[in-house]
Amino acid sequence: EGLIEFYDSFKDMFEFFCKNTTIHGTIRLVCSDSNRMKTAFWTLLLLASFGMLYWQFALMFSQYWAYPVVLTMSMHSEPKMFPAITICNLDPYRFELVSEHLIQLDQMAEESIAFLYGINTSASLFHMNEKNIHVKDLGNLSRSSFKLSPNFSLLRMSDHNNRSRNKHSSVGFRLCNATGGNCFYKTYSSGMDAILEWYRFHYMNIMSQLPVIINISDHTEHIEDMVYSCQYDGEPCRPGDYVHFHHPVFGSCYTFNSKGTDSFWTATKPGIPYGLSLILRAEQKDHIPLLSTVAGVKVMIHNHNQTPFLEHEGFDIRPGIATTIGIQQDEVNRLGGNYGKCTTNGNDVDVKLLYNNSYTLQACLHSCFQHIMIRKCGCGYYYYPLPPGAEYCDYNKQPAWGHCFYQLYSRLRNHHLNCFDQCPKPCRESLYKVSAGTAKWPSSKSQDWIRQALRHQNGYNSTSNRLDIAKVTIFYQQLNYQSVNESPLLSENLLLSSMGSQWSLWFGSSVLSVVEMFELLIDTLVLSLLFCYQRFRSKKT
Repeated sequence: EGLIEFYDSFKDMFEFFCKNTTIHGTIRLVCSDSNRMKTAFWTLLLLASFGMLYWQFALMFSQYWAYPVVLTMSMHSEPKMFPAITICNLDPYRFELVSEHLIQLDQMAEESIAFLYGINTSASLFHMNEKNIHVKDLGNLSRSSFKLSPNFSLLRMSDHNNRSRNKHSSVGFRLCNATGGNCFYKTYSSGMDAILEWYRFHYMNIMSQLPVIINISDHTEHIEDMVYSCQYDGEPCRPGDYVHFHHPVFGSCYTFNSKGTDSFWTATKPGIPYGLSLILRAEQKDHIPLLSTVAGVKVMIHNHNQTPFLEHEGFDIRPGIATTIGIQQDEVNRLGGNYGKCTTNGNDVDVKLLYNNSYTLQACLHSCFQHIMIRKCGCGYYYYPLPPGAEYCDYNKQPAWGHCFYQLYSRLRNHHLNCFDQCPKPCRESLYKVSAGTAKWPSSKSQDWIRQALRHQNGYNSTSNRLDIAKVTIFYQQLNYQSVNESPLLSENLLLSSMGSQWSLWFGSSVLSVVEMFELLIDTLVLSLLFCYQRFRSKKT
């Protein structure tokens, strides 16, 4: 008796509930029992309200389980660390071990250009007086073990639907699988693009003869050979402010503020005077002329402890030009989990990264492609790092690797490989928006004394009238940055609030009304058991 209400019948229990509950409209079911039309009307109305209520509940739960997000933007203003800056001179080394093969490749390129266009070039002259880079401790590596393959000649494929051979034709080279039964032509509508890709393909095979880790620390080149002047926030740069590395295409590279831990690089004021100002050598004599056809300097602005992927994100600085680059930082914070796929530090990613720096989407994609390349083609792509025990592709050892590589790379670009599924975006990343302005530098009236000053201070020597220096200034436009944060569109609190609003809309009641309904169900269950027990006793008697 202390737990339930005892009634003589279910009708008495239902009448008591309708007269005493806080749910609106239920009293109309019993107070109009003499008018069956009203009773039926209110019964249908209450059932319709229940149906609408639970239909709204179903919509809310389906939206909640879809885990939608909403983007909120906020502005912050505070001193922050200057980003990492990587510059490259677009002048890759000619290593002594492969110098003869590079000269042979230039001669092949000269013959191919003459065959295609009837133009006599002298690409080999670019190499005659260049200084080779000697690499120590190469063991028993022999130059004669590698031979350039004549099986990948440049050809012109005419468009048979048009008689004009010169206007509508493509240029490319043939690639076949190991058996030679499956072949295709890697063609380009532009002959220039075809020649550069053909040269790049042979270049990768030549460079695969070098060891994976090349010690260039003993090379006589110093940062002063490329950077004539370096200032940050009005102070000269220090020797520990940069790290040096060599890129096989973009040449000698330096990264300033790579770690982002030195307070010297803290940006306290926006504006050009408080940024990084560099005077750079931008000579137009390429060690490998058909590998890089751009004159100037490659620059990339990126996060700290991040591998600079210059082929994807870098931009070029013209020689003879002063370039001012204003940067604006944006921060993106993703929720992850059920709300989207992202990773905090890459430890939960299935792909084993081949780069020693922090996780980025590009590093994961490159690592994923390299693993697939080694598994499918039996060797690694030269421009990406190798996992332990693998070797770079060489058509003397793997004649069909080009056929395998170009097909795999096409599938990667078309998102047919699962690398984009395995490589999530970082949950937190900084993005830099760039705006640039240019002006002629040095001016006609100031170039003489500027060249003289550089000659006396830095050993600068220019024997021609061409412009071979450039100036670049990188600065924060403003220190306030925009933060874009993901937040749940429908959180647990908001879901409960919406359910309560719907319940109040259709029944004008509260959580206690739900408790009353549960109480009615319990009373109904107990009375059913009691009535069954009484009937059982009566039959037994």
